[in-house]
Amino acid sequence: MKADLADLQAFLSVARAGGFREGARLAGCSASGLSEAVRRLETKLGVRLLHRTTRSVLPTEAGARLIDRLRPALGEVEAALDVVNDFRDRPAGTLRLNVPVSAARLVLPRIVPPFLAAYPDINLEIEAEDSFVDVLAAGCDAGIRYDERLEADMIAVPIGPRIQRFATAASPAYLRRHGHPQHPRDLLGHACLRGRFPSGTRQVWEFERDGEFVQIDPKGPLLVSIGAATDLAVDAALAGTGIITLFEDWLRPHLESGALEPVLQPWWQAFSGPFLYYPGRRLVPAPLRAFIDFIRASAE
Repeated sequence: MKADLADLQAFLSVARAGGFREGARLAGCSASGLSEAVRRLETKLGVRLLHRTTRSVLPTEAGARLIDRLRPALGEVEAALDVVNDFRDRPAGTLRLNVPVSAARLVLPRIVPPFLAAYPDINLEIEAEDSFVDVLAAGCDAGIRYDERLEADMIAVPIGPRIQRFATAASPAYLRRHGHPQHPRDLLGHACLRGRFPSGTRQVWEFERDGEFVQIDPKGPLLVSIGAATDLAVDAALAGTGIITLFEDWLRPHLESGALEPVLQPWWQAFSGPFLYYPGRRLVPAPLRAFIDFIRASAE
């Protein structure tokens, strides 16, 4: 039983996107074309691969098993075809990265424009989310994460600033009304603007000074999804609603303008910067190789 490779790729695109319309947008084709390809594949295999409703498209059990086998296989096919890139003057193709929102906002803006200018035949696709994902299963070539969240079989390349800090700040109006905390534990008596990870876990605020390490589970009037709604927490801090802890680079424009004032600055905790990571068990596609070489050269 033979199935057309394009039909298999169409099925994966729909399953990955959770719908024909979004799958068509990502694949750069029509939804009707994808629908016909999946229907043709199901007819050829004699089984239903997708549950279709007006609101969602989900894999059947047979479809889920096929996806598990197809993703690594098609990845190897793409890698094999990519060897022709070595015969081109400039690498070409699509590079897909899965990154946290903080990296999309604070790290990539300094890298992406000059990279795309240097490699005009490469198309870059960025998926920004803060949950940890299997980059291959997500259809991506590589990801950006911090070292404590890297899997053991991944190759990691430093990208962006090597040392970052979390900054704690509040508006001058808030501090006039409620006073300046002198110790991290004083935050337990303040209105704090908190974040929650995609897993549902609330962010714990950490501080360090002269060997003393303090963890705080603050209380406050606002809890936001980290990444997707972080700017709402920043806006609330600017409006005087409470105290915020966030990447120093994210808050820097407001700290420099005076719209926010530093809080507990001697206690701000530093941590190592992010890494670009990718699986070491497969050939590295030419667009990813070019990106790795670019960020390494930029760091020199």
